[in-house]
Amino acid sequence: MAKGMAQMTIEEVWDRYKEDFILVEERINETFKTVAPAISTVGKHLLMGGGKRIRPFLAILCSKIFGYSGDKISTLACSVESIHTASLLHDDIVDGADIRRGRPSAHSLWGNQVVVLVGDFLYSNALRLANSLKSQKIMDALTAATTGMSEGELIQLSKKGDPDISEEDYMKIVKGKTAILMSAACRSGAVIGNATQKQEDAMTAFGLKLGYSFQISDDILDYMAEEKTLGKGLGKDLEEGKMTLPLIYLLRDASHSEVNKVKSIIKSENFSRPGLDYIIDLLNKYESIKKSYETANTIIFEAKKELDIFEDSMEKSALLTISDYVLGRDK
Repeated sequence: MAKGMAQMTIEEVWDRYKEDFILVEERINETFKTVAPAISTVGKHLLMGGGKRIRPFLAILCSKIFGYSGDKISTLACSVESIHTASLLHDDIVDGADIRRGRPSAHSLWGNQVVVLVGDFLYSNALRLANSLKSQKIMDALTAATTGMSEGELIQLSKKGDPDISEEDYMKIVKGKTAILMSAACRSGAVIGNATQKQEDAMTAFGLKLGYSFQISDDILDYMAEEKTLGKGLGKDLEEGKMTLPLIYLLRDASHSEVNKVKSIIKSENFSRPGLDYIIDLLNKYESIKKSYETANTIIFEAKKELDIFEDSMEKSALLTISDYVLGRDK
């Protein structure tokens, strides 16, 4: 940032763009008003679940940084959030997750059949909204994102409980689960703002790198935050067989005997708290969490560098603040 342009706090960012969020919330509410009662019922449950709505916010900021402030922003933001919400509904079913952000997951309340169909509705409605923007670039970005998200989940499923997963495969999963949609949100926002190709490419790269760091940070928190803080139990990812970066680094650095014991815990059908405690002790011993943060921090630094081509503005400051927030969540 230039000397005269101070970076905002995350609270200032949320407050400054509160009106934009209200418009997006209204569009999301409209989405759930259909002839099928199940959609509005599940939709109300999802909206009450909260969340910072990072993805639609990226779409908002990446449009406004170019001076655009029209109705297309809320349409795009609603489309992006609908895709994200649909993926969460389906992911919780695949994972068998009973808790989402500290509340009962939708499928645990209404069953898999209803929730799968609501997820399908959200996907199709998201693309209907995107199509209304009359931009092939936006359609390309969002359809590629939905395809990539499915691929990422399938790779993760194929690597479930596999202690020999490579860091490369993990990054492919992260790209699909999180980074590709954040990237699409940023790219689409830039398209709405009539960005140059160079600017659009910078926003696309920024969103991708931000997404990598966001998911790595989220995976780290799985070994650090209790349910009241994170919305899921400590070690929940491990219990579900998800092999994340801290564990990958641990298996790389630990002794042969420790690696064998960790692998036996991972492969055990009866996951236990003593096993989790043993793994957490080793994560601390080998500084696996610290090393994971260093990786995320390096990627965030690279993400911020993508914004260097833009002049100082409130939107640029907000994007930089969000970048810092991604790494600072509940450390």
